[in-house]
Amino acid sequence: MDLMEIKVPEATPEIISKYALSDEQALLAKVRYNRLVDIFLSITAYSLQSHLRTTVSNVGQIEIDEVYVGLNQHGAHFVIPVQAKGGSDQLGSVQAMQDIACCREKFPNVICRPVAAQFIASDLIAMFELVVEGEAVKIAEERHYRLVPHEAILPTDLERYRMLTAARIGR
Repeated sequence: MDLMEIKVPEATPEIISKYALSDEQALLAKVRYNRLVDIFLSITAYSLQSHLRTTVSNVGQIEIDEVYVGLNQHGAHFVIPVQAKGGSDQLGSVQAMQDIACCREKFPNVICRPVAAQFIASDLIAMFELVVEGEAVKIAEERHYRLVPHEAILPTDLERYRMLTAARIGR
């Protein structure tokens, strides 16, 4: 069974779409311009740094594809390492563990919420929230976002999203 696609108005500037050079970079740009980290995690998030190269104790040198920081409605702060995979690249548990270790070391007083993003198609992006269980990295949440022109979001789509949201919050 496939996951429901959530339509999001495409907000990537045309000039960025025209000149994007690589799958990973194009994916990171689409995630950033369409605020998919914010939408997916239900927090306000800001891109702190792309391709953070740093050293982590007991790990060595690592690179995080992109790091966001954010906050929620209660004022809690978050650090969000994003692992981006384009094309047929697979999500990596080693990279996720390194991202988490880095966030725990560099941002010890902030909640770490690791995320992975992957192209399913050029306008369809899968977002995953990752968690560690024992020694394994698991997917805690997955959503699929379809980037569309605003007129492609139909009243029936809005009604479905409204009903899903109302059911989740008990209204």
